[in-house]
Amino acid sequence: MLDRVCLWSGQREVRVGDIGFYGRDTELEQLSTFLGQAGRGGAARLLTGEPGVGKSSLMAAAAERAIAEGVQVLRASGSEFEADVSYSALNQLLLSVQGGISRLPTGPREALEVALGFGVGAAPDVLLVCNATLLLVQSLAAEAPVVLLVDDVHWIDRASAVVLGFVARRLTGCRAGLLVSTRTGAASYLDRHWLAEVVVAPLDEAAAEQLVAATFPQLPSRIRRRLLDLAQGNPLALMELPSTLSGAVQRVAAQPEVVPLNDRLQALFAARIAELPEPTRRLLLLAVYEGTGDVRVLHAACADRGGLADLAPAERTQLVYVDDATARIAFRHPLIRSAIVAMSTHEERRTAHVALAQVLVDDEERRAWHLAAAAVAPDEGVAQLLETAAHRVMLRGDVVAAIATLVRAAELSVTSADRGRRLAEAAYIGAEAGGTTADARTLLADARRAVPDSTGSLHAANAAAFLMLNGEGDVNTAHRLLVGAIETGDHGYRADDPALIEAMHTLLLLSWYGSAPQYWEPFFRALRRLRPEPPQILALASRTFPDPVRTGVSALADAETILGALAEETDATRVMRIGTASVYLDRLGDVREGSWRLVHQGRDGAAARRHIGALMHLCLDDFLIGRWDEAQELAWEGQRICDTGGFPFFSWYFWYNRAIVAAGRGHADEAYKLADEITNWAHPRGVSAGVLFAHHPRTLAAAAAGDFDAAYVHAAAMSPPGTFAPYVPHCTWVAFDLVEAAVRTGRTVEARAHVEAMRMAGVSRLSSRMALIQAGAEALVADGLEPAERLEQLLGDTAVDRWLFDASRVRLAYGEKLRRAGRVTQARVHLLAARDGFAAMAAGLWLDRVHGELRAAKHRLADAPAPGVAALTAQEAQIAQLAASGLTNKEIALRLFLSHRTVGAHLYRIFPKLGVTSRAGLRDALSSPPDPQ
Repeated sequence: MLDRVCLWSGQREVRVGDIGFYGRDTELEQLSTFLGQAGRGGAARLLTGEPGVGKSSLMAAAAERAIAEGVQVLRASGSEFEADVSYSALNQLLLSVQGGISRLPTGPREALEVALGFGVGAAPDVLLVCNATLLLVQSLAAEAPVVLLVDDVHWIDRASAVVLGFVARRLTGCRAGLLVSTRTGAASYLDRHWLAEVVVAPLDEAAAEQLVAATFPQLPSRIRRRLLDLAQGNPLALMELPSTLSGAVQRVAAQPEVVPLNDRLQALFAARIAELPEPTRRLLLLAVYEGTGDVRVLHAACADRGGLADLAPAERTQLVYVDDATARIAFRHPLIRSAIVAMSTHEERRTAHVALAQVLVDDEERRAWHLAAAAVAPDEGVAQLLETAAHRVMLRGDVVAAIATLVRAAELSVTSADRGRRLAEAAYIGAEAGGTTADARTLLADARRAVPDSTGSLHAANAAAFLMLNGEGDVNTAHRLLVGAIETGDHGYRADDPALIEAMHTLLLLSWYGSAPQYWEPFFRALRRLRPEPPQILALASRTFPDPVRTGVSALADAETILGALAEETDATRVMRIGTASVYLDRLGDVREGSWRLVHQGRDGAAARRHIGALMHLCLDDFLIGRWDEAQELAWEGQRICDTGGFPFFSWYFWYNRAIVAAGRGHADEAYKLADEITNWAHPRGVSAGVLFAHHPRTLAAAAAGDFDAAYVHAAAMSPPGTFAPYVPHCTWVAFDLVEAAVRTGRTVEARAHVEAMRMAGVSRLSSRMALIQAGAEALVADGLEPAERLEQLLGDTAVDRWLFDASRVRLAYGEKLRRAGRVTQARVHLLAARDGFAAMAAGLWLDRVHGELRAAKHRLADAPAPGVAALTAQEAQIAQLAASGLTNKEIALRLFLSHRTVGAHLYRIFPKLGVTSRAGLRDALSSPPDPQ
């Protein structure tokens, strides 16, 4: 056997341990390039190839060179027996730098420590764990280059895969690299889009012959030819088969066409394992099931049998090796692990799992899985441990792992009722949060078989309701099913019953889709019966979402409290539901940061349902504040997720968002087409909310084109003039449209009646936007000075500037009225502001209307100041410069002694002046020379 020599000497005859590097010049060069790029500014690579082709050896070669060049190497290896344990691979990867975690800021540090099992606390947000890992890598890379090596990535757990995918996309500019390996064609949770692939192919004939000649120089030519034919260029086969090509084993190998190469290699390893002492084989089985390679855990698990002394025979035969520096044991090849398990008896496997469970007392999730693997009969104690573990996993956003854990808990349940309940909960998680519809339907069917009357189960009913929505979309049937399950359940209306509260949130949505009193009556009946009181977010949503005109004001104080604590909220479901409760209070701006967290989590593989909900909220807010390009982009993203992620029901939300932007920009054909799609889809399914929503883009498209008769008809279809229809919350969004259209078509009585309805309902108290809408409507119908003065005062408030579209609409309509009244100078002020707003949104038809009014006001358009720095006040210029430098609103506020909301209001006024629609364009706008006039 050749001694180990330098792998990077440029010589062809190179090897590490037993596996040769003949014919690997190209791969070694690619790895050398990867290490160079990683050390200079970040790189990520994926090694792919068949088992035994040499991926692990190439990974070892990369690690060897990296260490020689002073690069810190962090290593982990996937294990099929740890694939259901969240963050197990990440734990391996970061264990050696645990001390570095303590230097991270408090939030990321605590999140990462809890995720890795180094600390205790509430289940951390997935995105926070991702950011904490990236921050740790960046901090290590600041001291010296660092490389992360993960072998057999197809076996790593989903949560770790999400983190690695997140890190891989963000290594640019950081002296760090990520190198992972996987078997060709193997599925994995890792997002590979950001990983350049290095394919490790079998050796060509010449390289294979060189390897065999150098390693087995005495091998007879007949056997050598047979070896080359059997191995087919697989380096592991070339190294292992020679010892078997004689006697009985040769006779088995004489028919290669009936024995797959991997099976043959595994059989060879099995033969070696069989020669080991029995205590050594038992210890190796423990190592396989432990998964992480932690020598300390193995030592504790076999302490009563003398510790790790029995490992020596396996080390001497090079089946395993131990890294003394990291206290980790590693198998020479994954096929060895498979052979060890295949050779073990049922009782040996069960005993190994029990031994590991006894020492993993601080790792509840892994302990539960080991006890489950050791169970030979239903065991309610183990089932309860698994159920608890599933809830912890769900909080981390790992839906697939949570479902798998609940299904195993169901299998170990003692009673049919517990089995049905756990399967129903798994079905609900699958149907509501993501996954294939077929999987959720199968779980629900299994739950009903376990307990034939489980149709009354809340989890089962919840799952069935979501499956109905994403199947035929039948709101009426889903609503009736869920109401029946709530009213016949044995929950006692306890507010601490998770299944009941989940059902109530689902019923809230179903009732909203129905948009009629008969849908809401059962919801409020159940809400009143909750004891001791409804949960905070459910109580808030019940007042702000169904009928905010009548109950929203009473919820303002509670909303302020909940939104004030939102920055610390890590539960994705709660973040999404707070957003839902904020829609008609116009507080989606306060939820933007949380919504973006959910979007990033969704893009990194978290639950699609949360991703969709967050996109809905961002799209709505983007429309109101004039970020229409972003609104369109996010709407398309949401629609793609609905189409591909098993959520067809929710597509209409994104049709709606695309439609209102199209209407705002004067693309009437597109707006009407999308509105018709919503109506045609929603009407037969009983989604009355969708039918009503579809009138909004039609109203806007008609108003933009100056067709105020059509605008009036569509606005009035949402709620008749002079009233706000109960349980039609979105009618507040067309209140100004209705009044303006009524005034422009001579329907003065109807216009005044609707303004009076606004006053009586007090809609101005809901938000600064609704105050602007009410004041704008009052100014249109009133002849006195007081309404005009009130509107002027509001338009001078920076908080109103956030509502770019509504503010521009009100300024245009008010400017038109002022010009017709002969107050031309005052009219120009509002018309110019409206022009800047519409220009920033690319609202072409509205801009044409403004230009027409400006010409009528004797304003020379050529003399209008072009958007640019000169148009900014001193404070606006200062805020713009700070924002362009990358500071957040809060950081700017601290520097200028302002509130972050005031900074936000200034920015929304700055954008149209500079001709940009987001922070991303500030730097270029501020650095561009002014256009010649």
